[in-house]
Amino acid sequence: MNLNEREAAVRRMLERTPPPVPPELYGDALRRGGRMLRRRTAARRLLWLVLLATAVAFVVWASTARPWVEPPSNTTPPLTNW
Repeated sequence: MNLNEREAAVRRMLERTPPPVPPELYGDALRRGGRMLRRRTAARRLLWLVLLATAVAFVVWASTARPWVEPPSNTTPPLTNW
């Protein structure tokens, strides 16, 4: 099959009318697409909520535990009557 025959075959395939699509297919696709969008939106909001809750929990923990402060040394007794 040479180039001209291939082009002619492709043109014939493209010029044919497509098979009819069942009418309920559009409604099903529309419902499924809407459902997918709602699920993605809900998942995205849930992830942002978890991220926000984690950040708030870290800030509360850091403000109460103050991990950046060096703990007092308990190995040396305090100096009194010096």
